[in-house]
Amino acid sequence: MVLDSCRRIASCNRLMEVRLLSNDSTAAGWLTPTGDPPDTDESLERKLSQWVKALSGLPDGMVRPRWTPVQPAQPAQSVNWCGFGILSITGDDNPAFVNQSDDSTEMWKHEQIECMTSFYGPGSQGVASQFRDGLKVSQNNAQLNTLGLSLGEYSKLVSAPELINQQWVRRYDMTIFLRRKLIRTYGIKSVLGTNFTITTGD
Repeated sequence: MVLDSCRRIASCNRLMEVRLLSNDSTAAGWLTPTGDPPDTDESLERKLSQWVKALSGLPDGMVRPRWTPVQPAQPAQSVNWCGFGILSITGDDNPAFVNQSDDSTEMWKHEQIECMTSFYGPGSQGVASQFRDGLKVSQNNAQLNTLGLSLGEYSKLVSAPELINQQWVRRYDMTIFLRRKLIRTYGIKSVLGTNFTITTGD
């Protein structure tokens, strides 16, 4: 009984290995994307940091991701800086499958990325205002496009003073919605021929 169970498990494992190795539609099983993945996590955050820094005019090191494994010391109350974070990512419900070739097809979809920026410091209102106004400049949006992103909507500036070390620190929040197109390639092969014949009766 135990031997039969072990044989069945081994057989299933071999089948799963074959399916994982094929990674195309010539065999049944799961398909995973091929090619380079889209920017996510730290690589996406680096692009967002570059964008916020450029538009706000903050110096190097003063635009920081909100949530990191090791939290750096918070800048002094007299320093202007920004913390940002991705709040949500919403994708299309109905992606398109296009560019079918003999070996693969592409899945195209659009994502909306909701980001929150919090500007701290004695001049945070001015820095946040400069960032907001920079969103409206067409050349800035063209530069954002080179990062694979485009501007959607954005909120008003909201005053949200924060009590840090028994001192009130000026803070202004703003939510921005960015968009991007994602392309994933799957090993879905085209049907070049069939091994059966279709006949019609007279």
